[in-house]
Amino acid sequence: MVSRWRVAVLLLWAAIASADDAALERRVTHVAEQLRCLVCQNQSIADSHAQLALDLKREARLQLSQGKSEQQVIDFMVQRYGDFVLYRPPFKAATWILWLGPFALLAAGVATLLYQLQRRAGSGEHEQ
Repeated sequence: MVSRWRVAVLLLWAAIASADDAALERRVTHVAEQLRCLVCQNQSIADSHAQLALDLKREARLQLSQGKSEQQVIDFMVQRYGDFVLYRPPFKAATWILWLGPFALLAAGVATLLYQLQRRAGSGEHEQ
């Protein structure tokens, strides 16, 4: 009889611990999706299997389990690694190149293409 009670208590305790773990894992995943893998750079740490990404997830899990909020964990990572660790960094003077760089490269490519096409068209007129 006592053995059945022990088993019931252990099963109840395991179910409660499992629910807590699932909630913690959801919070870890939510934080991890907002942080960039500094090794891969094109993946969040939630998607990356790089050792650094695993370490950052472990650190996030530890801090969340200690009662820190998701924003406090993100702020800690930014303080430690800079704005680049954010998967969507804020638009400010230090990060403008991250936001505008791709558009500037695209504009430079289009301008070069137009220049080359114009030059070819101009050289074709002189040959006739």
